[in-house]
Amino acid sequence: MIVSSHDPVTLLGGSDHAEADLAEAMAHAPLLVAADGGGDRALLAGQRPAAVIGDMDSLSASAREILADVLHPVSEQETTDFDKALRAIAAPLVLAVGVSGGRFDHELAALTVLARHPDRPCLVIGRESLVFLCPPRLRLDTAPGTTVSIFPLVAGRVESEGLEWPTTGLDLAPDGRIGTSNRATGPVALAPEAPQMLVILPRDQLAVAVRALLAQVGVASGRWPARAG
Repeated sequence: MIVSSHDPVTLLGGSDHAEADLAEAMAHAPLLVAADGGGDRALLAGQRPAAVIGDMDSLSASAREILADVLHPVSEQETTDFDKALRAIAAPLVLAVGVSGGRFDHELAALTVLARHPDRPCLVIGRESLVFLCPPRLRLDTAPGTTVSIFPLVAGRVESEGLEWPTTGLDLAPDGRIGTSNRATGPVALAPEAPQMLVILPRDQLAVAVRALLAQVGVASGRWPARAG
């Protein structure tokens, strides 16, 4: 591990993001780590990351000089900088900002990273939505009417309580039935059978999602094991 923390960590990528996203993420997770070009973004925001992780092909020369003592180059080209950074962070939760930038290819790559590292709880903050891989058990203290979307990365099932359209007993699949645009009737409880369900919430549910994911810390069934290989 390059970064190890008992508290949540904010991970800043090099994609476009709202300044408010970084500020709100750091309010929950003050320790900042940058993924490659995220180092430039951090400096522009007046922040100095504790570490910059990536292949360094997007980091400016000036940022390299300023952040020379916290650079951690990872030279392989098989994975994204988001992947390189996430797998190098040991923390109860990572709040990722600036890892999609509104581009479909970047967003799909980010979702692949979440699926690839189920043992690294990570919440991706977008301009309008939040997305994370559902842990084995999750309780969201949502208000009635809150949009709660469940998207299956592969075929599987997820038990649910508190949804207007329950998913318990349903077979979900990316090329079949999905669970997007559902609505909460109050607090929501989810229990997927495997690490293959993404939860997507409105952006204003950040505090709710952070509390829910941190509630799993120290719970035996609160985190998926690492994938083999």
